[in-house]
Amino acid sequence: MGANSSIAVDAHDLVKVFPRGHVRALDGVSLEVEAGTILGLLGPNGAGKTTAVRILSTIIGPDSGHATILGHDVVKEADTVRRIIGLAGQNAAVDDYLTGRENIRMVGRLSHMSWKSVGARADELLETFGLTDAGNRVLKTYSGGMRRRLDLAAALVAQPPILFLDEPTTGLDPQSRQDLWRVIEGLVAEGTTVLLTTQYLEEADRLARDIVVIDHGRVIAQGTPAQLKADLGTSVVSVTLADAGTAQRAAVLLAPLSAQPPLVEGATVDLTVDDGPKVAVEVLRSLDSAALSLAGLALREPSLDDVFLTLTGHKAEVANDGGTPA
Repeated sequence: MGANSSIAVDAHDLVKVFPRGHVRALDGVSLEVEAGTILGLLGPNGAGKTTAVRILSTIIGPDSGHATILGHDVVKEADTVRRIIGLAGQNAAVDDYLTGRENIRMVGRLSHMSWKSVGARADELLETFGLTDAGNRVLKTYSGGMRRRLDLAAALVAQPPILFLDEPTTGLDPQSRQDLWRVIEGLVAEGTTVLLTTQYLEEADRLARDIVVIDHGRVIAQGTPAQLKADLGTSVVSVTLADAGTAQRAAVLLAPLSAQPPLVEGATVDLTVDDGPKVAVEVLRSLDSAALSLAGLALREPSLDDVFLTLTGHKAEVANDGGTPA
């Protein structure tokens, strides 16, 4: 599908091995991002998400495989690719000894913007990210969340048509995260294409049109959020037992009621099923027959967290501000 002009990011069979530690970070990853949409790239820490972003943004080269950005080869046309992308990585790529405004202007000048246009753009971005009052302060006085917002502003200074966001809201408070989501949605509404890596599954569910889940360097699932959740079943029966030991016993007892293995976390057992109300009745009967103490029962729709847990075996772990590349 590489010839399809509607595909902005096109990667096929990417392989990357880091000899030190014998780490096969990517093992044949393929993905496509349609122009003007958001692709959410999900996976546990160490799954290969950041390695994929680094290849697509020309920071490192693949050992094999092929990728293009708006038709430009990331290896053979790296300079061209760098001019049409914006990248906000896990660690802020800004200068501690410049002010916020100077950092944005510096990035703009490196992108060959005029002094006049970059000055106006800096003011616009500082306002968008709530940093106007801090614009003339040196970066080393910023909080972690403020630094993160400035890094994102810098990635947008040249208004690139392709934007790579690697864990973009790490270090942001809930309100700042919501504000950033609105900024991203606005960019996409204007035609920007976004590849987003995140472990905030609520973020992926809200923003991404399509999702690719990778683990151990391989794609293990892909589809829209609705499709991935529908693949699990129509309902989740969530049962809370007296303690973790009782939950383990209950999981064994209830396993035949679901096509998916029960998911146990602490004293809670989750069953993903197609007929929630009917299965809930069976759960109550089974637990009562086994004399297992029930503390609570809830029936809900599957979430991306359920998808992630089922596919990878554990919940998403949100990286800290200095998150290890994944």
